[in-house]
Amino acid sequence: MKKKFLYLFILGATLGFGSCGKDFLNITQIDKLTGNNYWTRQADVDQYMGGIYSTFREATMTNIFFPASGDLRCAPTNRTSATSGAGRDYISLLRQNNLSAIMSRTSEDVDNNFAYFRFPRITQWNNFYKMVQNSNIVIYQLENKDMPFLSEQQKKSYKAEAVFLRSLAYFFMVRLYGDVPYYTDINTNPLPRTNMFTVLKNLSVDLDATYKDLPWTYDDPSVVAVKAMRGAALALNMHINMWIAGLGTEDKTVLYQKVADMGKELMEENGGAYALLDLSRTKEIFKGRTKEGLFEIVQNFNYGESFHLSASYSDYVLHAPNKVTTKSYIYYDPKFMEKMYPPAEDDQRKVYWFDKDIYSTNGDFQCLKFSNVFMEEGEDNNPDDNQMVFRYADPILLRAEALAELGKDEEARTVVNVIRNRAKAAPVRDSGDDLKDAIWWERVRELLGEGNFYYDLVRTKKVINFEYTTAPMSVAAFNDGGWTWPIDRSALTNNPYMRLNNYWN
Repeated sequence: MKKKFLYLFILGATLGFGSCGKDFLNITQIDKLTGNNYWTRQADVDQYMGGIYSTFREATMTNIFFPASGDLRCAPTNRTSATSGAGRDYISLLRQNNLSAIMSRTSEDVDNNFAYFRFPRITQWNNFYKMVQNSNIVIYQLENKDMPFLSEQQKKSYKAEAVFLRSLAYFFMVRLYGDVPYYTDINTNPLPRTNMFTVLKNLSVDLDATYKDLPWTYDDPSVVAVKAMRGAALALNMHINMWIAGLGTEDKTVLYQKVADMGKELMEENGGAYALLDLSRTKEIFKGRTKEGLFEIVQNFNYGESFHLSASYSDYVLHAPNKVTTKSYIYYDPKFMEKMYPPAEDDQRKVYWFDKDIYSTNGDFQCLKFSNVFMEEGEDNNPDDNQMVFRYADPILLRAEALAELGKDEEARTVVNVIRNRAKAAPVRDSGDDLKDAIWWERVRELLGEGNFYYDLVRTKKVINFEYTTAPMSVAAFNDGGWTWPIDRSALTNNPYMRLNNYWN
């Protein structure tokens, strides 16, 4: 059995998932997997599980992943004098959804500046499949190996954690690529791409069955929002169901009701584990590991844990004294900013999250949500903040959105106004379609820079409507997969069933 397991593990690394290569083997330390000295202590399980979190960090924070895929694509952003050179054309190309031009200019012999941002890594799903395979291995070991050092509850908790991480990897891949090969065990045979709705429905079922085995929070403050928590699993499941409801064809009522119910559970049954903090504590919120965090990717300069410079939204929206550059790299269309934050309306987010004139077009614009700066003199570092994946405000607004879609306007207003009240902004009083629109814009203003804008455009199909994006896709482009990312050709290696995304071929 041990030899079979090792063979399957190595084969999964080299055949099943494209060009995973040596990095996969280095991360998982296969020399320890079959020895008598491994999987014999709780520390072994923790170490292996920690490797999965590290792989997620590698997939997302070593390149321009979050800004490019979530914040800047189809967004009404403009370049400033600080980004007037050809090496920053990607800002305009992302706005235009011109991924082909970005990919064609990324090789080092064409444009070193484009190569720096590592766009091709977004098209390579290797690390996400490492997460899937390693999560499957954890589940396999928990179900098949005698582990007397773990209680039954501990086994359930570790399995729920592995299910969460596997589901997270698949959800991120679906949002990037659409249909993906779907593995749920240590089988390494090549598979064709599975319909994304089948994948998402299975993820939701898995999370339904396991999320209650996760704690609401942890006594150890160092792992709060860094390790999987019940609130993170609920938030992920809510996103999954909203994605199905937005893009699928089946009865949406059931899906919206499920999201509303999960949101209610998250808000009303968490036992004080989660809360919206006062906006005066913005630096604490985005430094991370507070009651407002549900799931975050950690960095800490003091321990040498720094994201790639391009990986943080803050790189594009800060200037001196918060960064070396005297002008921010981007600003938003004034009409968009005025729609998001009407000039005549009070909103404490304008005070705590932005600097001076938020409608500025000359490079003075700054978004200060992420501004815990620890910068050595002369070094162009980003703030020392965690990357938000799920923040408490996010599922609150998903719940409000689902309630509005169900026609439960009064309840939807009550929920969205939880966010409005925290910002000391006027309560929402709209109904019907106007209420749905108000909730959409509340997500934009509350979650700006946290990797949600483009995905919200796609799942609601607002990406084809010029009222919500200055670069709307045509219906034909959207239906043909123009909302996806290209898939790197390495995915075809040793998989005769694999096909790439036609729109980007």
